[in-house]
Amino acid sequence: MLLFLKVLFTEFIAEMGDKTQLMLVAMTSKYKTRDIIIGTGVAILVLNGLAVLAGGLVGELIPEWIIKLIAAGAFLYFAASTLAEDDDEEEGAGENKISFAPLAVFCTFFVAELGDKTQLTAITFGANEGISSALVVWIGCSIGLFAADILGMLVGKLIQNKASESVLHTLAFVIFAVFGVFTLFQGVSLMVPDNKVMIASITAAGAVIFAVICLVIFMRKKVD
Repeated sequence: MLLFLKVLFTEFIAEMGDKTQLMLVAMTSKYKTRDIIIGTGVAILVLNGLAVLAGGLVGELIPEWIIKLIAAGAFLYFAASTLAEDDDEEEGAGENKISFAPLAVFCTFFVAELGDKTQLTAITFGANEGISSALVVWIGCSIGLFAADILGMLVGKLIQNKASESVLHTLAFVIFAVFGVFTLFQGVSLMVPDNKVMIASITAAGAVIFAVICLVIFMRKKVD
């Protein structure tokens, strides 16, 4: 029981203020609570299972810079799609989107969390405690991470109830865009660690391309 509480508390603290927790705040403007809980819960169970039982095998097989670039693409995609959303269209298309929402949440959360400090925490506990305690470590890590992320989701819902739809969409866009560009910078830094000029150039180019895409989306939405 002591091990379970130690793992749970450590994972909870490690996730507080993390990008995935803030990401869920933004996701409350796009998906229903049920879909966020399902997608996040399954992603957490799978990620911590891989971390504890496989010792971070996924992180070792896939270069971290690739993971970061995929995560950056996911963040920027969600930022652009948030900008493109129209409230009237969402109401009419809600039934078509809802069945895919948990999968979208799962994929985004899974990629964003790969290689994060919470996963490294799970790997460390799994290595230290051994296979005999793997189940306890897995459950403790999963509950701690899930509790912290649900707290982030509740904050997002509170903002949603207090703020207008446009304000919430703007907040979601900013969160996704900032994390997207920052994660792109991290990925490029890992890909070419000794070339600061190339890191800055690629990151700036990616940010400019994203800005142009957002501008086109905004202008088209304004015309429509």
